[in-house]
Amino acid sequence: MRLSELTTNQNATITWIHAQGEIVDQLLEMGLTPGTTVALIRRGPFGNPLELLVRGYRLSIHKQQASTVEIAL
Repeated sequence: MRLSELTTNQNATITWIHAQGEIVDQLLEMGLTPGTTVALIRRGPFGNPLELLVRGYRLSIHKQQASTVEIAL
């Protein structure tokens, strides 16, 4: 399952990032690393961006970025 598929208030654990180069570097710098628990707080208009709770802080990322992050419920 991908991070972009989470529903509001659902928790998941990041298992893998299917990206390369600058995108994966950005996601890792934002704290989206394998083993980290994330929760979807809400979606913006038209489903983009996604507001996540990660490591105690709120993070907004684009749906396209979230689609590269594999998760387990």
